[in-house]
Order: sequence, then structure tokens, then C-alpha cells
Amino acid sequence: MTTPPALLIAGHGTRDEAGAEAFRDFVRELGRRHPELPVAGGFIELSPPPLGDAVTELVERGVRRFAAVPLMLVSAGHAKGDIPAALSRERERHPGISYTYGRPLGPHPALLRVLERRLAEAVDPSWDPSEVTVLLVGRGSTDPDANAEVFKAARLLWEGRGYAAVETAFVSLAEPDVPGGLDRCVLLGARRVVVLPYFLFTGILPDRVRHQTEEWAAAHPEAEVRSADVIGPEPELLDLVWERYEEAVKGDLRMNCDSCVYRIALPGFEDKVGLPQQPHFHPDDDGDHHHGHHHGHGHAHSHAH
Repeated sequence: MTTPPALLIAGHGTRDEAGAEAFRDFVRELGRRHPELPVAGGFIELSPPPLGDAVTELVERGVRRFAAVPLMLVSAGHAKGDIPAALSRERERHPGISYTYGRPLGPHPALLRVLERRLAEAVDPSWDPSEVTVLLVGRGSTDPDANAEVFKAARLLWEGRGYAAVETAFVSLAEPDVPGGLDRCVLLGARRVVVLPYFLFTGILPDRVRHQTEEWAAAHPEAEVRSADVIGPEPELLDLVWERYEEAVKGDLRMNCDSCVYRIALPGFEDKVGLPQQPHFHPDDDGDHHHGHHHGHGHAHSHAH
């Protein structure tokens, strides 16, 4: 019987220790759920363990094949470039290993169900959904495709659930920002707003979303504003990561490349078409490969590895 590939979880990283530990706990829980295969996880930046250490851990356990799943909601620079380039570097470090690369998590019906639950926890039970405007707040990216995916998630969350509207904002790198998004809600007639962070775990940026929401609410007493919690390590998230793993193992990858800046000339991003990917060197990584001059192999979120 063929041994199934191991599971490698690739995280973004955070300076928030509680958020980093939530990721590590999540990886451990996946391992407990699936004792039949090795499971490891690491970060691209900001917090230990680095992704390279997670690959080394698998190799030391005798793993030669693994499937890597990015624990990320949207396909931005980390998922499209940094992780594939880092995996390419690990293949150079550990001759003989092979891997497949899964796709990011959202938007997915299972995550939308969790978001709906977070909204229900945040609102006053007496509120009619038709009187509630939701502001879904994403991380924000310089990648227009990634930002567009947050808008897609907002639309899918709105469909069929009866909310007055689901608007979109970003906490960094993209407009509208959180205050601008709240202003937009009020200009559209909203009087009851729930700010819903589109983040997996707690961290610096979700905390910033809550803080900015509180500041805006204090300056706008005419609006009732509530803050919802992040998605968290829910059973739906564990199941979804496993679904992405099975997709990668079976080769059933349906990556969206129609609006990717590395494949399509989008206005203002024409210089990115065909750009090779470089590994993102982790500050907690060893010092042997700190120069970052060697490139990955082209546009690394292609289907072949």
C-alpha cells in the first residue's frame, strides 16, 4: 500500500504570540485528527517555527512526499510567490523530496457558515438581519486579485442571508480602510453595523480592526456598531484544510489564474507579468541562505511541481 503524502501547513506569521500559538495548536489538532500521516506547520515570517524547519521535521521523520496547504484566506503574494519559492528552496536543501501545493482556503461555504455564526454572536438578538449592515474587513494587499477575492467573499456572505448589505474594507495596503468603510456604510443609510474581521486567528491586524472600529464608533454615536470575532480554529476550518490536502494529493486543483498579476497585464501592474518568484527569507530561519538572490522557477502557483 502506498504511503500517503505528509501534510505541511504554511502560515503567514504574526508578531502576536497568541495568534502564533493558535496556529501551532491548529497544526497539532490536525495531527491528532490524522494520526495516519505526518503533519507539520511553519511560518513564512514574523514567528517561529519557519517553514523550512517544518520541512526538515518531516524529512527527519522519513517523509519524501508531502502536500503543502497555505493556511490563508486569499491568494496574495505569500500564497502565489513566497510559499512556492520557499518550497523550491527546500527541494534544493533536501534532494529527493517532492511536493504538491494546494490552494488557499476562501471563499468556501464552510467558512461562510462560520462567519455567519460570528455575526450572530455579535448582534443583539432583537436585531432584524434586514436592519444590519456588515463590514467585512480583510488584510489588504498590493495584489488587486487578492483584494477582489475579499469582495467576492462579501458578496457570497450577503447572498440569501437577509442582511441589509455586506460592505468591504481593508486594514492595510488597500482602500477603503476601516474608518472609510464605516463611513460608506453610514452614507448608504446603515444605522446598525457589525464589523467582521476576515481573519483566521487573532493577531496584530485583527486587534487593529477592533481598535479602529471602537475609535470610529466613539466619534459616531448615531450608529450602533458591534465587533465580531475572527474565524478561529473551528471544526469547519479543520475539515477545509483536509479538503485542500486531498485536492492537492489527487491533483484536483482549480486555481484562479484569470486575474493574476503574474499572468495577466492588469492596469498599473504590467511589470509583474512573468516575474520570477524569490523565497521570502524568514527572520527566524538559519543564516545559511540569507542573501535571497536565487529565484524560484517562474510563476510558482502554477499547477505543476
